[in-house]
Amino acid sequence: MKISLLQQMYKDVLAGIPLARENHYYSSLINLCVEQPPGGDESCHQQHLPSTTGGVGRHQGTDLSGVVPATDDLSNSFANMSSSFCPREVMLLQLTLIKLMLAKAESQETELHTRWKYCEIFILLLKEEKIDSKLIHLLGSDDRLLSHMASRSLASLVYFQLKKEDAVNVAWLSCSVDALLGFPGDARVAACLRTLAAILRETLRDAPAARAGVLKKLLAPLDAVLEGFYNAILLHHFDSQHYTSPYSEASNNLISFIDLLEALLASRIELELPLRCQRILFMKVSYVLNVISSSIPYVIKKKFILLLKKCVLYKSREDLKGGSPFLQSPSLCEDMLALSNVVLQVVNLTWLNQIPLTGKSSYFGSSEAAPGHDSQVGSDQTVLRALSLVVLKALEFKIHNSATEAEIKGDFESSMSQLLMFCKNHVKPSSQSHPVVHHCEWLSLVFIEQDDDMWEAAKALLLIYLKFDRLRCDAADNLTQREEESWKFLVHAGGYNPHCIFLFFLEKIAFDSTVLLDFLISSETCFLEYLVRYLKLLGKDWHQFVDVCNHFDTRHSTFHPVCSVKPPHREKQSCVTGESLLNAVCAAQPQTPTSLAPSHKCPMFTAQQGDNEAAEWNRADSLTGADSASLLGSLQRLVNYDSSEDSEVESDGKECLVNTKQLPSNNEGEVRRRETGCSCRDDDQNPRTSEVSPPKQKGSPTSSCWTCMASPHNTAPLRLMLYKSTKCLEELQEAISRLQRRILFPYNPSPLLKLLSHVEKMSKSMNLQ
Repeated sequence: MKISLLQQMYKDVLAGIPLARENHYYSSLINLCVEQPPGGDESCHQQHLPSTTGGVGRHQGTDLSGVVPATDDLSNSFANMSSSFCPREVMLLQLTLIKLMLAKAESQETELHTRWKYCEIFILLLKEEKIDSKLIHLLGSDDRLLSHMASRSLASLVYFQLKKEDAVNVAWLSCSVDALLGFPGDARVAACLRTLAAILRETLRDAPAARAGVLKKLLAPLDAVLEGFYNAILLHHFDSQHYTSPYSEASNNLISFIDLLEALLASRIELELPLRCQRILFMKVSYVLNVISSSIPYVIKKKFILLLKKCVLYKSREDLKGGSPFLQSPSLCEDMLALSNVVLQVVNLTWLNQIPLTGKSSYFGSSEAAPGHDSQVGSDQTVLRALSLVVLKALEFKIHNSATEAEIKGDFESSMSQLLMFCKNHVKPSSQSHPVVHHCEWLSLVFIEQDDDMWEAAKALLLIYLKFDRLRCDAADNLTQREEESWKFLVHAGGYNPHCIFLFFLEKIAFDSTVLLDFLISSETCFLEYLVRYLKLLGKDWHQFVDVCNHFDTRHSTFHPVCSVKPPHREKQSCVTGESLLNAVCAAQPQTPTSLAPSHKCPMFTAQQGDNEAAEWNRADSLTGADSASLLGSLQRLVNYDSSEDSEVESDGKECLVNTKQLPSNNEGEVRRRETGCSCRDDDQNPRTSEVSPPKQKGSPTSSCWTCMASPHNTAPLRLMLYKSTKCLEELQEAISRLQRRILFPYNPSPLLKLLSHVEKMSKSMNLQ
């Protein structure tokens, strides 16, 4: 029976076993039983693959002797096929086999004579069976699975012809043009869009030398048609009933078009001069922004927002060649500037407030929560991060291409104000945390769960700060004290002070240098680029960094004393910082466990009012002790960096460790509780501690360590944040050096080590003063 013959053929092709029978046998076996449309397209008869070194004629000569009886016998067996086998299943297997054979014919791992065999079979399928027209006919099938499989097989076939024949399949091209021009009446629109996107993706997986020619030959005939379709589908009436469901035909067309736009975005760098269809998203981004703020289903809004994020984070394959796409491609620079201008214009018109981030959570394929599960839906943090990043990268590019501070100051302040208000409304709520948070902490609160986005955002804010600082210094050689204070206030109010951002992040990771090392080694983030730029700034702006560290210490010292044997009351714990809790356990008696407050995700933050004194920013902390411990528990080390020969020596210098222990509970058995331990040493035993720690007060208990909070009457300067941050960078430097000595670091870290060494020297000189 046909199904068993197809199954055997599939197994042979999958295993690479040569097909022993004649070509007509196999072409008849995988030929689709599809009724041809009336007056079928005869142009497909002319589209076939070239012969491979005369092999077609040779095989055809041997096959023709037995072709008639073989095909007749095969047809008779198909006619007598048992009704228990569904024709749909047979067709799905045929489509799968077509795609598999095309992939094997392209693979260099397949033997040469086997590839020739497959090629000859497809020549017969195209010339005699018009397989391309049958696949095109299946695109409009009501059976979505058949339509999808036909689309994938057709994409592989068209791409195979493009490579072998250097020409586009005329039948497919004519069908695509007719479908796109016939929107919204043509039912094949979504399938044609998916097919084109699949062809583009297959092209991008090919060797770099062949991409440009194939892409130009494929897209040039469709360039004007795609631009017209972009205008038609994105200027459609999205408030109509056709878009009430994400499963409607109209929504399916829009989702398929988003996938095509993503493929076009990825392909644009392959051409020296991109086509209009590859640039249309940048040049007419206002259409997309209007769609996002319309009443279409949330899933479509989300896909468009994530597509915009890919636009502003566009990184071409040219990065692999050591070049920058912005420097190498003038058209991309022009397009990014156009996109940035439009995005900032709508953001300043409160566009962000028109986007509700209240999509339903997914519960393993269902939108309904399991019994007993908290079904309360919060804001979509993925979309919140994406929108924030779109605004930040638009600001970065706009500011980078502006010559004077006056050109950008107004737009920047307005856009950042809108962004901070938007994040305030959608950041994960906390019922017990203090609502007032310093503006510069917003980045950590929004992006802490997504490393790559966080460092892209941090880098954008750092570049914005550097640009403003350079313009400010160029405008006036000698700035007055009032101008300096005003500048500091604006930087803090705008939420982009680089020192605050870096220190808030270090707080979130409990000053763990191995986390920074993981980011440096990872190829998924731009942390290396960010850190190098920040360390260069730190070398020039050391005193500002010290001032910010002192503000952090002042903030912590305003809270209730926590270095006591008595655990703090629960109602006061919402004001205890993660830092303070680390310090509290150092002086607490070991037999007195501290009951931690419930864990909270992250707080809401509000705008601070005031003038220059707001730069002092005393704020209630956003994390409880349980927050800090919970976050530490989630930060698992990716690599055991203490496995080298000198790790024991380095571990002796650690003063504070965070441990996870199993402690017995009175009535509930064993529960996991995170405790914090500090090694409390004398100054002569721990010279690193004595460098920056305040001198011990007379009569203080010997069990208390240097990290305990000083009393309000203590006049010794608190440099806890300065010590912890510089200590973290010092440990990072030692870890990189150790890996470099063992030739385990993935790249040359010498420039980075030089910057870290400079920071260490400045820190030590500060301690000697």
